[in-house]
Formats: sequence, C-alpha cells, structure tokens
Amino acid sequence: MRINLASVLVDDQEKALPFYTDVLGFVKKTEVPMGEHRWLTVVSPEDPHGVELVLEPDEHPAAKPFKAALTADGIPSTSFAVDDVRKEYERLKGLGVTFTQEPTEMGPVTTAVLDDTCGNLIMIAGA
Repeated sequence: MRINLASVLVDDQEKALPFYTDVLGFVKKTEVPMGEHRWLTVVSPEDPHGVELVLEPDEHPAAKPFKAALTADGIPSTSFAVDDVRKEYERLKGLGVTFTQEPTEMGPVTTAVLDDTCGNLIMIAGA
C-alpha cells in the first residue's frame, strides 16, 4: 500500500493553481471539469509520477470552519519537504509569500510556515 493522493482544501481553484505552480513550483498534472469545479492535481517536478496533491474545493459545510480553526491556532494543513528551508524561505519571500513562522530549528529539522492565499497554512520542512 502507498499514498496516491493527498488533498489541500482551497477556497478558490483559480487562485490556488497559479500559487501552487508558479510560486511553490509544483506542476499541474490533472485537470478535469466537474460541474462548477475541477478535479485538479499538482505534482512535484522532481517526481511527476509520485503523489498527487488535489486542490480540492472547500465547499463542504465543515471545511471552512475547520480551516479557519487550524489557521487561527497556527496549525499547518500539510507539510512539504524542501532541501534547504532558509533558501526556499528567501525565494518565496522574494515572490511576495507571507510567512507566519520564519525558519526555525526544531531538533534535527528546520521548519517555516507560509500562507497559501487559499485559506491554509503550509509548513515547509527540511535541512
């Protein structure tokens, strides 16, 4: 058994796609119209056949309050691995990304937390 898909709940797929591709650097893999929304996935360019991240509409009644509670408490919705957190932090800051946590050493790993502009906090973690 292996992980095939993971989801992040987004408030606007049109806004999420350029953020996750042009800013974070993922690559669009799948886009299938499904009524007013789409089945929309992105992948790492380093592993195009790996785990797909679904940019899932947050239309379920429980989604928005859940996301708001996580964000209010500073809890990331998910985490992405990077080789160098400080370098990625500087790159993303240069692109205008807002961080709620600057690079911080947490034992053997360094983390930073960013706002994805779609209602989520996202952690980046690595060396």
